[in-house]
Amino acid sequence: MSDVEEDLKVRPYKETHVNRVLVLAGLLTMSVPVLAHHGNASVENKTVVLKGSVTEWLWTNPHTFLKFDVKDDGGNVTHWTAEWNNPSTLVNFGFTARTFKAGDQVTVTLSGVAKSGAPIGRLKSVLLPDGTLMTEDESVGK
Repeated sequence: MSDVEEDLKVRPYKETHVNRVLVLAGLLTMSVPVLAHHGNASVENKTVVLKGSVTEWLWTNPHTFLKFDVKDDGGNVTHWTAEWNNPSTLVNFGFTARTFKAGDQVTVTLSGVAKSGAPIGRLKSVLLPDGTLMTEDESVGK
């Protein structure tokens, strides 16, 4: 039998099956960290309400981000970034890629902020200039 014929020789079913099971087990083992996703260790679980001006609305996967500027009483500006859910979930609550525009004056409620003091938080709701409350909380308005 030539080398080419030897290379083309069909492996026994048992050997192929064992290899497939081992590859699948390896892939499953490597994917476990993906299930962890986000932890809460760096987030302080408190509600913070801020009034500011939208600078950017990032409609991206796996999370959306609202960036906005907040002025304190002294006129100093803090650039905040707030994380929300993914677009495929938010569309079920009336959100679109055009829900927020740069310059919109909004009242943002965060359900958690960075323990480090960085201006980063998790969005809970946003009150639009026209009085519309954008939220994923199904109990709001009921």
